[in-house]
Amino acid sequence: MTMSQRVKIENVITLSDDWYVLKKTTFSFLRADGTWQRQSRETYDRGNGATILLYDLQRRTVVLTRQFRYPAFVNGHEDLLIEAPAGLLDNARPEERIKAEVEEETGYRISDVRQIFDAFMSPGSVTERLHFFVAAYTPHDRVSDGGGNIEEGEDIERLEPTIEEALEMIEDGRIRDGKTIMLLQYAALQIFGK
Repeated sequence: MTMSQRVKIENVITLSDDWYVLKKTTFSFLRADGTWQRQSRETYDRGNGATILLYDLQRRTVVLTRQFRYPAFVNGHEDLLIEAPAGLLDNARPEERIKAEVEEETGYRISDVRQIFDAFMSPGSVTERLHFFVAAYTPHDRVSDGGGNIEEGEDIERLEPTIEEALEMIEDGRIRDGKTIMLLQYAALQIFGK
């Protein structure tokens, strides 16, 4: 039996359609014991996205960003958030969108990216599927200052720590972003660990 056969959507109400879309859905779910259970969930649809970790094996460096994130701020984070470059797909292919996003945020123009996996980052409430990429870079790949898109409210700083420094930043709490932690752990094991 498919999951589509186990879910009967009964009602969908749009609660907000401002920055992204928040919906409340009432549905019946066919449980493993064969009974139908009525449930209600709110889902936040912000579209799918992509993230990338640039790495330089020779210098053992990675490229990260620092920017203000209001949701982290209202949850007690009193600093800029350190992250891997990322962005929404906006109906583009993940590979093409991440190339444009990394150049916009960091100033590095990358031609060869490799997708390593995709993941649902908060599947209890957010619909987003995030595509994870890695790419090698050199100092010669930098074509601009980056900094993000001013019209979107971005004011992005670029960081270039060694992989060891980045892992220390996870350990001491300076890096708290889930996608960035996943990419750095992958890099430590699969790229720099070899």
